[in-house]
Amino acid sequence: MRDIASEAFGADSKLILGADALAEAKRSKSGNTVAVFGKRWGKELRLPKRGGSGGYFVDWVLARIGADGDLVEFVAVEVQSIDTTGNYRDERSAYLEGRAPAKKSTANPNWENVSKRILIQLIFKGHVLRREPLCKKGLFFVCPSPVYSRIKSRLGGYLEEYHYQAGSLAMRWYDLGEQKGSGELRELVFGGQIVTTTDQVAKALSAPEKLPPQRVYENAIRSELGLPVPGK
Repeated sequence: MRDIASEAFGADSKLILGADALAEAKRSKSGNTVAVFGKRWGKELRLPKRGGSGGYFVDWVLARIGADGDLVEFVAVEVQSIDTTGNYRDERSAYLEGRAPAKKSTANPNWENVSKRILIQLIFKGHVLRREPLCKKGLFFVCPSPVYSRIKSRLGGYLEEYHYQAGSLAMRWYDLGEQKGSGELRELVFGGQIVTTTDQVAKALSAPEKLPPQRVYENAIRSELGLPVPGK
């Protein structure tokens, strides 16, 4: 959040709990107070429901308050790590209890679910936010580098880059820092960023450049039925 506030509002940004931010802004009159709304920083701000149902939460909102105590601008932040498939309960319990697991975990990263779910949400939220006059730098999306690599591949490997604007989507990715001593948290290391737009993401998602060969379904059916597969 500090990185994004610095990028969006300036290096002197001061992050304050949303409920306390207005009082701090009026006291300091610095113009660099940033109200933070999100997990452990107050409540998440909910976007309007689509068609009466299916409302989405934005993970974080960073809102800059001016020296006069009024709202100047804000950005929204969406954070995604990774979903998993299968079950890792026994291995987790064994690790915490210091014993060998009874069986190997069936859990694996669920890459496709991340791509399908998060991209649709980013497009919808981005379109809602571009209608906000004070959301001048759009939506920020933060994820681990491997997740960004999969999303980039899912979108055809290339996105047109833009400058910050209403409707822009800034994708930022991070890596884990070097291993430290036992029990110490590893730092997050900034890996890079690309600024595109929700329109570009929607276009790439709906018309992917890399499609499988023709008749892949037919050939799979033929193979399972024991019928001849053309070209084999």
